[in-house]
Amino acid sequence: MFHSWLDRWDERRALRGEEGKKPTDFVLDAERAFPGAKKITSIEEFCALADQALADPAFFDEPSVSDQGFERLDRWLKFPSDISTDIEQNNVVSAKITESGSFDQAMVIFHHWNASARNRQIANFFSQRGITVVEIAMPYHFERSRPGSVHADYMLSPNLGRTIQSVRQAVLDGRKLIRWLKSQGYREISVLGMSLGSWVAGLVAAHDLAVSKASLFLTAGSLADMVWTGRATRSIRYSLEREIELTDLRRAWGPLNLENYAHSLARPDLDLQVVLAKRDKVVLPELSEKFMQRLKDAGARPNILELNCGHYSLAMPPYILLAGLSLKRLLRRGR
Repeated sequence: MFHSWLDRWDERRALRGEEGKKPTDFVLDAERAFPGAKKITSIEEFCALADQALADPAFFDEPSVSDQGFERLDRWLKFPSDISTDIEQNNVVSAKITESGSFDQAMVIFHHWNASARNRQIANFFSQRGITVVEIAMPYHFERSRPGSVHADYMLSPNLGRTIQSVRQAVLDGRKLIRWLKSQGYREISVLGMSLGSWVAGLVAAHDLAVSKASLFLTAGSLADMVWTGRATRSIRYSLEREIELTDLRRAWGPLNLENYAHSLARPDLDLQVVLAKRDKVVLPELSEKFMQRLKDAGARPNILELNCGHYSLAMPPYILLAGLSLKRLLRRGR
């Protein structure tokens, strides 16, 4: 009875998330996704560029190592993104810092898609326990929102190239923030990602050796499969499926598939934790299970917590409390 109610609650929450969303056009836009790429006209050409990006170990490396432009005002930090887009607000990264009074550890939080508020309770909880929390705004969210847009429809959309550019921008922004935190004297860096933010946090952890602990909430490997099958991305699939097959979408978004970086996530100096929802209709459990198996095959030993709730109801007690306690154990490990 309780779980039936929980499923209905998740569905109502999903319906609210669909309000105001309209399908947008399928676009290749390879020149946004791949630096130096020329305009192309076929899916096969796009996939070939994606294959090259996946094989390029520097695709998620920072193009600039400059620490110029960081501005700190009380609890807020701003700095220029290393990727320039046609939305001016999106080119300045903002982050909220909740200090702990200690330089032992800092945790960077990458929020979920279309987040409307930062995670004040999480920030306060961990800052009171000696961990400084930094909540970064991902592209087209919060202070970086596109004027007049209700949803962050530029970060994840049927525009193949802009989706890759947006996720890559989020990764580079996160790595730039981590480098700044290290320059400020923080000794240990952890990342926490939620839903779409877990893809960003996972890519950051896979490519940045400064990250020693990563917690991925509501995650899977293939972003293409998540969008194709997920409850929250029906409008995106509606536009995609008229123009592209799932097999091609997997290849086109191959650089964003965490399964392709399983060996990097399995490195021995990275502690990895995953929180999954057994009743998830947004990130289907079978996609998460496939990713977990890929990690284990690569030699990773992730600490996996599976809760009998849905994607949105993870935010409800007791589930969020159990997830928080699991995260607390991860962050305390080795201290």
